[in-house]
Amino acid sequence: MPVRWEQIVVDAEDPHRLARWWAEALGYVIVHEAVDEVEIRRTPDELPGLLFGVGPDPKTVKNRLHIDLRPDDQEAEVERLVNMGARLADIGQHDVPWVVLADPEGNEFCVLSEKRS
Repeated sequence: MPVRWEQIVVDAEDPHRLARWWAEALGYVIVHEAVDEVEIRRTPDELPGLLFGVGPDPKTVKNRLHIDLRPDDQEAEVERLVNMGARLADIGQHDVPWVVLADPEGNEFCVLSEKRS
């Protein structure tokens, strides 16, 4: 039986605000919006998506699942995301070639360095 990866669900204090932030960060579009959830995708017909819904509890610990982004220019992308409202995050990563950031609600994600050959 084939299976398709539909979306990743993200609990959020304000799903509308966080979905819009991630849509801008990734160049995605909003494909569904309701009172308590918003889904974004690269294009309306392209899976997977990110579905932001109301989370019952505030975020208090490091995420167990996170997104890795690999831009052409790590330094420029980190600067762009920080200017959008992300912040540098220390999760004990020490000296690594990626930068850990947190979105406006504190969800960690990584901005990787340029791909190695």
